[in-house]
Amino acid sequence: MANSPQSKKRARQSEARYAVNKARRSRIRTFLRKVEEALASGDQEAAAVALRSAQPEMARGVTKGVLHKNTVARKMSRLASRVKGLSAAAA
Repeated sequence: MANSPQSKKRARQSEARYAVNKARRSRIRTFLRKVEEALASGDQEAAAVALRSAQPEMARGVTKGVLHKNTVARKMSRLASRVKGLSAAAA
């Protein structure tokens, strides 16, 4: 339990940061879910559009410290290859 004024302030700041980061993570997951749904439907054009809208959100998550750089790079790469593979499978 926080006792000193400094530790009480840090606890308040921590709660505020937690709320902001949680909202950011949720927003990123929503964008990723839209890409996954487009991939599942088999619509390559919709998946490409969804991926293009998700990429800046994921990159913003890195700059804000919500996600690790390599995690986002890996997810972007895998999603991009799946979207690309969708067009190859349809052809």
